[in-house]
Amino acid sequence: MLDNRLRPACQKLLIDPVLSLNWIKNRSPSLATALSLFFGIAVAPLLAFGMGFWAIFSLLISGYFDMLDGSLARLQKNSSPKGAVLDITSDRLVEFCVILGFFFFNPIARALPSILMLGSILLCITSFLVVGIFSQNSSEKSFHYSPGLIERLEAFGFWIAMILCPSYFSFLAYTFAALVFLTTVLRLKEFLKQVDKTRVSL
Repeated sequence: MLDNRLRPACQKLLIDPVLSLNWIKNRSPSLATALSLFFGIAVAPLLAFGMGFWAIFSLLISGYFDMLDGSLARLQKNSSPKGAVLDITSDRLVEFCVILGFFFFNPIARALPSILMLGSILLCITSFLVVGIFSQNSSEKSFHYSPGLIERLEAFGFWIAMILCPSYFSFLAYTFAALVFLTTVLRLKEFLKQVDKTRVSL
């Protein structure tokens, strides 16, 4: 939701100036994906050992490179199924590592909230992918992109809030899981509505 609205501003302020640098233009987008994955995985041990500031820093760097890889591929006119697969897979691994870090910080108190967050993400990405498979792509991305209430920007916001306000972790985690699940329901509802419209028009 916020991701779609704020992405153009982030692109203009944070990504486009970097893409204008000559030494960046010829770099492989896969390198940016790998850096995003590296910093994302690093969040897990940082959270587990209570290094909240560095965990936030690493998470933001991971998110930045996640934005950069797709923009770099489009600049080079080098978008490919391989890049899309690597990007989606690395994003899910980063999300898993973040939640794993939350869990290891306090396994007893955070077990159920962490499981619910993981479960909601599993359902949400499943709906995202199957809707993408059966929908015509009209975006600049390599596949149909169906927005939702909770996307990467909102997820990062929730996770940073969980790090900064550990006493509210359970409340924030349950709220996050509920909103991600609601995103799944709304996405499927919209897709089924579009399918019904197509059948009527035929």
